[in-house]
Amino acid sequence: MIRLESPLRFASEADARELADLVNFAGEGLPLYVWQGLAREDQDPWEIGRARQTEKAREGRIIVVDFGDGAVASLTGYPIGSEPTPIVDDFPALFRPLQELENKALESWYVNVLACYPEYRGQGLGSRLLELAEQIAREEALGRMSVIVADNNAGARRLYERFGYEEVAMVSCAKEGWVTETEHWVLLIKSLRAVDDR
Repeated sequence: MIRLESPLRFASEADARELADLVNFAGEGLPLYVWQGLAREDQDPWEIGRARQTEKAREGRIIVVDFGDGAVASLTGYPIGSEPTPIVDDFPALFRPLQELENKALESWYVNVLACYPEYRGQGLGSRLLELAEQIAREEALGRMSVIVADNNAGARRLYERFGYEEVAMVSCAKEGWVTETEHWVLLIKSLRAVDDR
């Protein structure tokens, strides 16, 4: 089990508002678009986002950076197994390209959310969380890391490439009414074995 030292900690239910913000940053606005589609007429879409993040926090699936005033950056990820997820006819079109890429990253630890409030960028928090993600992957005996980035998110791509991630696949983005400048999703993978074998 990973041990965290301040300012790192596992997220709690009290972080739900910040976590919804952060997952929306990381998802290029796609999460909010999805929450809007799920919300009833009288419901705030952010309420759905906060509820989803609360559930993940309860499961111990989110790590945050907190300097004492609440979460300012977060990491969520999970291991991808050895078998691809079937993409059946009724699989949501919006997520089909993302699942196609995930299916090319079998047996990796997938960085699902790595995000930081804009005013805290440039302080090395993303690097710190990525190092932690690699530590988790090694503890889970996984030999590689994976992440999907939007083709227009140059900052995120630079961070991952600096850490040794390389592009292995790209697919067109399905928009389905989602207003975005993203045209493609890009799968980046990093081998951890090469690092371990030095």
